[in-house]
Amino acid sequence: MTARQELAAKFSLMGFVLFFVLFFSRPPGQYRSVKLGEPAPNFTLRKDDGQPTSLIDYRGKIVVLNLWASWCVPCVDEIPSLMQFADRYKDKGVVVLGISRDEDVEAYKEFLVKYQVNFLTMRNPSNSVGELFGTYKLPETYIISRDGHVVNKIIGATDWASEQMLSYLDSLLAAS
Repeated sequence: MTARQELAAKFSLMGFVLFFVLFFSRPPGQYRSVKLGEPAPNFTLRKDDGQPTSLIDYRGKIVVLNLWASWCVPCVDEIPSLMQFADRYKDKGVVVLGISRDEDVEAYKEFLVKYQVNFLTMRNPSNSVGELFGTYKLPETYIISRDGHVVNKIIGATDWASEQMLSYLDSLLAAS
């Protein structure tokens, strides 16, 4: 093999590896994430009491849609501040809606009791909601405007009691 052939083989191999990595590093499920400004995809899930609820049921309110799981350490870390946030805004036209990917119903229920979660949560073990939104990392939170458009996406845990987050939500409320 000549030096030129060897170099061509190396570039071909590197190209194949790059293609392989890019192709298989996409998140599972839907390959397209919901973009800011787009309408939030509607979904229907059952509450823990068995009653169905849809995202569209909350039209007219700002929705903080938090996708989480009991086994997700960053999700556990953000729960206390998210509960403070939910309590602060519950009477101001803001709904915090948690969607758990837990497959184990007992782990899910234990989590809700242990942390005394004060906002509506529903289990979605099939991750159909995550796939609709293009979610691939937990926690992920989508802030949805009163008219149903995604206005913010937060990947990873955040401090919901921070001055920055509270100011942001106050500005959304003032603008709508």
